Formats: sequence, structure tokens, C-alpha cells
Amino acid sequence: MPNVRLVAAPDLTGVVVLPVRPVAEPAEDGPAAELVEAGGALPAEVIAEATAFLAEAEATGTAGSTAILPRPARTPGKLIFVGVGDADEAGWRAAGAAVTRALGKGPAATVLLPAGATGDVVRGLAEGLHLGAYRFTVPAGFNEAGPEPADIALATGGDFAAELTTASVVAAATSLARDWTNAPSSVKSPEWLAGVMASAGDRPGLDGVGGRAEVTVRDEAWLTAEGFGGVLAVGGGSVNRPRLVEASWNPEGATTHVVLVGKGITFDTGGISIKPVAFMKLMRKDMGGAAAVIAAVHAAAALRLPVRVTALAPLAENMVSGSAFRPGDIVRHYGGLTSETTNSDAEGRLVLADAMAYAVDRLAPDQLIDLATLTGAAAVALGKTMAALFSPDDALATALADAAEAAGERTWRMPLADEYADGLHSDIADLYSAPPAVGTISAALFLREFAGDLRDRWAHLDMSPPSWSDSVDGVLAKGATGWGVRTLVRYLTTLA
Repeated sequence: MPNVRLVAAPDLTGVVVLPVRPVAEPAEDGPAAELVEAGGALPAEVIAEATAFLAEAEATGTAGSTAILPRPARTPGKLIFVGVGDADEAGWRAAGAAVTRALGKGPAATVLLPAGATGDVVRGLAEGLHLGAYRFTVPAGFNEAGPEPADIALATGGDFAAELTTASVVAAATSLARDWTNAPSSVKSPEWLAGVMASAGDRPGLDGVGGRAEVTVRDEAWLTAEGFGGVLAVGGGSVNRPRLVEASWNPEGATTHVVLVGKGITFDTGGISIKPVAFMKLMRKDMGGAAAVIAAVHAAAALRLPVRVTALAPLAENMVSGSAFRPGDIVRHYGGLTSETTNSDAEGRLVLADAMAYAVDRLAPDQLIDLATLTGAAAVALGKTMAALFSPDDALATALADAAEAAGERTWRMPLADEYADGLHSDIADLYSAPPAVGTISAALFLREFAGDLRDRWAHLDMSPPSWSDSVDGVLAKGATGWGVRTLVRYLTTLA
């Protein structure tokens, strides 16, 4: 990530970044974009040249748009104009990502912020600067040092150190989740992933900032003794044995306890109900929910949020072999509920069910939230940019949706339609794992059965569609998005 810092006196000798916005009512022959007032830091002749350039370049000022004006042998030596759109936090976040990409591996730069810049402006810009710089590389993605970061100064008279720290921590945690999700499954066994999740507090951006999460890794013997039948069934076909990762942040005086559960399938062949090759290719991303919840707890600890939060990541590899579980098998989950397997490619809900039942029984949370790359049906319903949000709790659903919107991630609330619940009833078990119809809704209804006494304080986020980006888009790099980390940290902050 770049080195983003605050300065009171801007350096105008090198690269200077100037925020621009659309002109509210542009004249017929006038520019469509205008400079955002930057505290009078630039000489009048530079402002005049910049204004003329904006008209010639047909700059729009839309969020994330850029235009570059080289000025060799002059001061500043280069101007980068970046659009901030409506100049809200989202606009500044998009601007930050665009600036990072425009700079590339170039020299240090100074961003001239408006005199009235708020904390939201600084946080949004800094998050964008960090997230736009993300690249997954091997071995850098495996917790080793990456290239030397760029240096970007934010010129402002305000004291926004807290916002800068928050942006840095959240971006570091999001990048962490992206790294884990992007990592190839040839490396990413449940054991390996559990190990890097446990050591994530040592990652740059999270180490030495604030508190530190406590992480415990449970092995196959523990899972067997405790009755995690879903995790054991799904992981039974692989030579790479399953794990359960439990990460917790429990600050003194915390009065609210939130448990997060994330689906952690390190590779999904579909098992006996094998996937077509085209659908199997990207199944290294099927642990995106686990990556998000564990990274979010590390971020909460680094930020010292005054709320207790625990993340559970059941990790398994769903493979085809003589020991793989079969359609028609009966799985006994933690706590005793049984499910009849109707499709071994609907495996994520089986591992989530165990972890959710364990959370309710042993951790006594006030709220239970699960994240999972669960169903292709969610993409059919909502496309690639939204997660499906289910909760019987209106206040919880609204708070999560608001947090996602503020973070730049999107959700859409879906119904927990009880008329479909009858389809879950099996003749030989308590539940069918995957009834044939209404895929996303029936999956949520299945999970609700394992929320126990917390079913009215539970939320389910099916984030399969937005967990992966097919192209560079705003703060997203091509590949894993780390979806959910920013939403969860925002939500936990509201509880604080």
C-alpha cells in the first residue's frame, strides 16, 4: 500500500493532484469541470492554466476520471486532475483509486484538499489510494514484503490522523482478504489458510497499530470430538483435512458481542455432484466469506473498537474421492440436527450450519451474522455488484445495508419467505440440505434453522456475486474484492 500522510504545507515542486467536480450549470462553450477550491495553495497563473486545460481536455469531473497536464521545467512539474463527482465519501474514494493508478510507480505526489475538507473526505480518499494500489503477486500475496510503496501527501490544515489510520487499517484488512481469496488452491489447503489467518496480525498495516486479535485453530480431531458433522462430511473427500479458525477481539468493558461466521471452502469441485469445468475454474474464491470475517476481526482489534467480536471460519476442501460424501447421505451437525444431502455441490451451508450452531451454543452472542459465497442464484437475481441480505430483524438489516452503502459495497434485502420452508423437510432427516427450487432463499431458510435462539437476531449475506471482479473497477482490482470487510468494520463501528 502507498505511504499516505498528512501535511500542512504542500510541496508544489513535483506532481500535484487537483480534485475537480462537474460544473453545476456549464455554459455552452465553457468547461464541464471545475477545480475544487484548494485553499489558495496554487499561484494564480497556474490556476488559470489549469482552468483552460480542463476545457481543452473536455474533463467531466465525474468520480474517478483523470486528466494529466505535464509542465516540464516548471513548478509544479505535472498536474493530475481527478474527478470527485458529488464530492461525497464515495466520490473521494473513487478519486483516490484513480490517483494511485495514474501515478503508477512514479514519483511522490501531493493532493491539494479543499480548505473545508471533512473526515469523510480524508477517509474516502485515503481508502481509495490504498485499495486502488492493490496487486496480487506471488510471493507478496503470501505474507511476504511487496514492492516499495509510493509516497502520497494529503495537503490539509485539519487534523485527520484518526481517519487516516482507520482508512489504512481497513484497506490493509481488505487487501488481506483479497490475498487469501486470490491465492491458488494448490497452496491454499485448510491447514495453510488457518495458519496465515492466525498470523495475520503481523501483516503491515495491522501490526503495531492498536490491539491484537486472539486466534485459535482447531484440527480434525477436535472437530470430530465436538460433532462438526457438516465440516467433516464436506472435507472428507480431500487429503487436506478440515480446520476451524476462531478469531476474537474482546476489549475490556465491551457490552455487545457479535459473532461472524464465514464460509471457507478452499476449493470446490462440487464433490460427487461435480461442477462443469467452466464453473470450477474460479473455485479458489469459495472461501471469500471466511476471509472477510477473519480479516474484519483483525481490523476491529487494530482499531481497538469497543465491541466484542468473534469470527468463525470453518475451512474444508470439497473434493471427489472414494471418501467423499454422497447425495443421499445423512449429516449430523453440531448440536444434533440432521440434514439429507441432496447435492454435494451445496456444501457451503453444511459447514456454516455447524459453525452457527456452535456459536449459539458456546459463544452466547447478541447478534449472529454469516457471510458466504453461497449460491449462483444470487447472481441471477442481483447481478455481479450486490450481495443478497436476509434477516428477520429490520433494525439489523437496515444497519448492515447502511454500513455497506457507506463502505462502497452494496446489498439488497431479500425475503425469508416462510411458504418455501416446507420444502426443507426430509422424510429421513430433519432437513433437506438443498431443495430444488428458490436456491438463494431456501439456502437462507436452511441456515436459519441453525441460528437457534438467535434466529431473530441473525443476518445472512450471500456475497457470491460481488466477491470477484472480472476487471479493474474503481477501488476493485481484477480478481478477489475482499467484499464484506469494509461493511463489517463500518457496522461494528456503529455498535461502538
